Amino acid sequence: MLILGLIVFGMAVGWIAQLILGRTGRGNRNWAEALVAGLVGSFVGGLLGSLIFGDGLALRPSGIIGSIVGAVLVLLVWGAVRGRA
Repeated sequence: MLILGLIVFGMAVGWIAQLILGRTGRGNRNWAEALVAGLVGSFVGGLLGSLIFGDGLALRPSGIIGSIVGAVLVLLVWGAVRGRA
């Protein structure tokens, strides 16, 4: 049940990040990208939160806002890398 919850949370966060970046036009949704961005973004957001709030480099899952910010950053980097190829 926990794994299913993590997958749903990752997809939701990734989808919101795609909405923020304007990447969800008609038929332009990439659910695999949303899932990966949501899951990785959660850890990126947790790491950034740890650095900002003085906890050091403790890697941990973050809250919803940190996850969305992390997913947006992951999608921006992913798009920049994909654009160079």
